[in-house]
Amino acid sequence: MRIREETYWRWADPQLHSRSHDEQLSDGTSIDVQVRLARTGATQLFIGVYARHGKAMVEEYYDNRPGETMSRAMVWGVDRARALLTGDFPMAQAPLRRQA
Repeated sequence: MRIREETYWRWADPQLHSRSHDEQLSDGTSIDVQVRLARTGATQLFIGVYARHGKAMVEEYYDNRPGETMSRAMVWGVDRARALLTGDFPMAQAPLRRQA
């Protein structure tokens, strides 16, 4: 079970349809990437990386991914989540909330 933090709850909006990608890695960590269209038509993205026991390691969201479709934003988000886990992008530098 994932333990959501404030970043996720600020992003969450049950009235908006979203697509998601959940992935469990062999070491028990997991990623959760969600993409949606805002009421304004902007593509929005949430990225969550969670430890084996469910605690959030990184949660960030993007209010707008200009020029990106939901599919393209999803691919970028999954790649970013994997990079955060592999160290290709140090977690210490990852923002909790970021607007692109």
